[in-house]
Amino acid sequence: MFKTTCMGRKNLIGIKLRQLRAEKFPELSQRAFAEKLQLIGMDVGKNRISDIELGKSFVTDIEVCMIAEVLGVGITELMTISDNHEDLYKTSKNDYVLDIADSSDMEYK
Repeated sequence: MFKTTCMGRKNLIGIKLRQLRAEKFPELSQRAFAEKLQLIGMDVGKNRISDIELGKSFVTDIEVCMIAEVLGVGITELMTISDNHEDLYKTSKNDYVLDIADSSDMEYK
């Protein structure tokens, strides 16, 4: 069973997934986004998308690649959070993951 978390979240992509989904597909619900993922072979439903976005669910590398493909972005963009996402991330500004390549400041449990 997985126990590693980063700042209380079970994934790094959820925050950016929610932001990109809203930007690129403003009218697309979590259910409709899940259906797009199903079309390329990912076994996922609305609840799983919600859990990913809220950081309640682990995400495999294969799922990250498929989500990035549907969003039309690279995996690096999907795993990067900038300082202006305070409304998306409910923690202190100092805890932000600024870039997955600079993971030295990340706290793992």
